[in-house]
Amino acid sequence: MEVFIALIGWLIVIYLAGSIPFGLLLARMGRGIDPREYGSRNTGATNVARTCGARYGIATLVLDLLKGIVPMLMAAAISSSALLLSLTGLAVLLGHMYSVFLDRKGGKGVATTIGVFLAATPAPLFWSLLLCILLIWTVGYVSLGSLVLVASLPLFILLSGNFGFLALSIVVCILVFAKHRDNILRLARGEEKTWKGRTTEDA
Repeated sequence: MEVFIALIGWLIVIYLAGSIPFGLLLARMGRGIDPREYGSRNTGATNVARTCGARYGIATLVLDLLKGIVPMLMAAAISSSALLLSLTGLAVLLGHMYSVFLDRKGGKGVATTIGVFLAATPAPLFWSLLLCILLIWTVGYVSLGSLVLVASLPLFILLSGNFGFLALSIVVCILVFAKHRDNILRLARGEEKTWKGRTTEDA
């Protein structure tokens, strides 16, 4: 019973840590801007970069990556259990995507997902991230690259034989796709902006 209570307490703490909206804090402190009122109205690195500038976007990206890495390393120091690590990763992602400090709204989870799986399964993540970068470089759509990253991750985890994090990767894929539903609709209509700020109609 004590172990169960300790686990619940741990997951609550990790959820709260994941809920810290670094993008919003950086944008407000540095530029006096609320990114939720501009662009995609998201607090993630891409929208912060578009509304506040590249350095704020990069800072948000790094902090959101660390948001995923640090709790996973802390959990790994406690136990090597894939279940504990998966629950920790899920808790921090739920905090980031459905923040208690943002009325259960938040980022789209891609940077924090990368942080989580960088700590959990770096080799499968490398190949998924490579696909993501190549796609963004080729077609310019950050959202499409992000979707390919989370969609390919379960496959690369399967190929690696590290099945302990397969369930987490599938759940994360579903969550990230749900958060990108507006991007998916814009991609289908040819209205999604590239990282340069252009749409297919501008090309």
